[in-house]
Amino acid sequence: MFKIIVELFFLVIIQAAITPFIRRLAFVLGAVDIPNKRRVNKKPMPTLGGLGIFVTFNIGAFVLLREQFPTHEAFSILLGSSVIVLTGIIDDIMELKPRQKMLGIFIGALVIYFLAGIKMNVLNLPFLNKQINLGWWSLPITIFWILALTNAVDLIDGLDGLADGVSMISLITMGIVGYFFLHTGQLYIPIGCFMLAACLLGFLPYNFHPAKIFLGDTGALYIGFMIAVFSLKGLKNVTFISLLVPVTILGVPITDTLYAMIRRKLNNRPVSQADKHHLHHQLMKMGLTHRQTVLSIYAISLVFSFISLLFLLSPMWGMWVLIAGLAVALEFFVESIGLLGEKYKPLMNLTQKLINSRSKKDPTVEVWHLGQDKPEQLKKKKKD
Repeated sequence: MFKIIVELFFLVIIQAAITPFIRRLAFVLGAVDIPNKRRVNKKPMPTLGGLGIFVTFNIGAFVLLREQFPTHEAFSILLGSSVIVLTGIIDDIMELKPRQKMLGIFIGALVIYFLAGIKMNVLNLPFLNKQINLGWWSLPITIFWILALTNAVDLIDGLDGLADGVSMISLITMGIVGYFFLHTGQLYIPIGCFMLAACLLGFLPYNFHPAKIFLGDTGALYIGFMIAVFSLKGLKNVTFISLLVPVTILGVPITDTLYAMIRRKLNNRPVSQADKHHLHHQLMKMGLTHRQTVLSIYAISLVFSFISLLFLLSPMWGMWVLIAGLAVALEFFVESIGLLGEKYKPLMNLTQKLINSRSKKDPTVEVWHLGQDKPEQLKKKKKD
């Protein structure tokens, strides 16, 4: 284990050393992000940072930690991820259409399903003690899982260091869960999570605000794809908790993606059409600086990761309490920052109505808006 830890640190150093060369290569290839009304950057910024992460990870998988990975799966994942990276490189240089990117991810997912053999096969129903063989449903469910998580990570890549840090937190949590809780007997999955997290750590100094290089679609797609593959390996026989844990760990990108889809549908806009109402955009509109926004989302990601670990340590009734509490807290948060629009606040409005009705029933309850003077009638009652 000590040898593995040392080699993980070595991966951080390799990543830090290789990134300046990738930065120069991005300028040569024309993989540069030009500022526009949807961009946060104020000057042309080299992308393609994900190419260095791809190279460093595979140095670890095929050189430093070669003995940890089964040959067939290692080469199959390499082939599938190569399709993703190639798609990302083309998009960073030429800017592909959304459906063209989806096609690249779809091909990579097919490689994982048919060649690597990584797929969802069986669904275990909670409380009923029944198993459902997914049969032919295994293919569309597996493809959907990979497409959804890959795009989720891609969508949160909107600020310097955001996708890098959130993905690193998620990967470390997945590695801990895989090593200490799932006991699948496949140690290379948590090791793979830690390896990719080490690559992201080595890249973060160049990507954190003010960034010197972006992940680009090359990096965001690759990281999301690998997270999807690693989580799938632990979901071969799906139980309620094994499905819930990775979804919770990836709470930030999944929440942002889900509400982005709902928001665009409510506004009668195409789901694939980009906008400036994502989680990070809304936090910055509230007055947070670039760094404060990124660090705040890191903190939210840590909360999701902590809750995912509580799921594994809680009895079944405790798990349902956690789910209910998380759902209510998440809805309050989404409404408070206006993720679906300023007018969408059903839970907050309901809470306000309950408070108002309570104040009418009990005149001793003092309610007034923060920052305003206490109403005169309440002052008089106090004097009496």
